[in-house]
Order: sequence, then C-alpha cells, then structure tokens
Amino acid sequence: MNIQNDLVLYQLDHCPFCAKVRNYLEKKSISIEMKDIEHDDAAREELIRVGGKTQVPCLFIDGKPLYESNDIIAWFESHSQ
Repeated sequence: MNIQNDLVLYQLDHCPFCAKVRNYLEKKSISIEMKDIEHDDAAREELIRVGGKTQVPCLFIDGKPLYESNDIIAWFESHSQ
C-alpha cells in the first residue's frame, strides 16, 4: 500500500479497539509509527495537547487526530491503492 501521509498511531497494548486497528494494519502489511501512551509519557502529552484527550486508538494524519477504530480502518481503506 502506498500512502503519502505522515501517519502515527497512538495506542495502548491492552486496548481491544487498538488491537483491532493493529490487526488490520498487519493483515494489510501496512507499517506505520506507533506510540504506546502507557509507556511513552511524551506521546501521551502530545496526544492530549493535539487531540485534547487521551482516547485511543488515535491516528495522527499529517498532525491531525482521527479517533475510533472503524473510522481509522475506513480511512486506510479509502486511501489504499
């Protein structure tokens, strides 16, 4: 898959909705940067600063947050080639 955006997934290892997104990415062989907000304080602070909350999963697309696992998967589906 060729995606021309700067993508970062903010997530938690034990979150089932995050696992849903990770599983989708793995199935589609999509590799993006992931930040675990439980183990990375800077990532947690960035998520709060940009998105205003700690809700995960959150996909930053060119610095803008997109929440909800289904919406994140739909974004990837609509941007795949």
